[in-house]
Amino acid sequence: MTSSVAELSRKHCVPCEGGIPALDAEEVRAQLTSLPAWRLTPDGRAIFRSWRVKDFVAALEFFQRVGQLAEEEGHHPDLHLTGYRNVTIQLATHAVGGLTENDFILAVKIDTLPLALKT
Repeated sequence: MTSSVAELSRKHCVPCEGGIPALDAEEVRAQLTSLPAWRLTPDGRAIFRSWRVKDFVAALEFFQRVGQLAEEEGHHPDLHLTGYRNVTIQLATHAVGGLTENDFILAVKIDTLPLALKT
């Protein structure tokens, strides 16, 4: 079942050690309609979003906020910084080898974090 952005923002990630199925392709596509800035990786096992931030310090500050959120939620993304201001965050639930609701919960919450973009 697809959750709205508002519903996802009220939820918290639940611990996952495997043993549950990853969302199927149809569920993932449906959920992505609520998160148009996030994209599916070519293998369909993760979602990602990219930003071009103001500068290196802005990127590091954003990663600090993302890291704090990830710790609070107990769900940790892959963080990428290239060219000193190109930020990409990738989300997947490694324990299931694909995507779970946790990934969409964290994506919604990441989207609310302050970020100094390149103008």
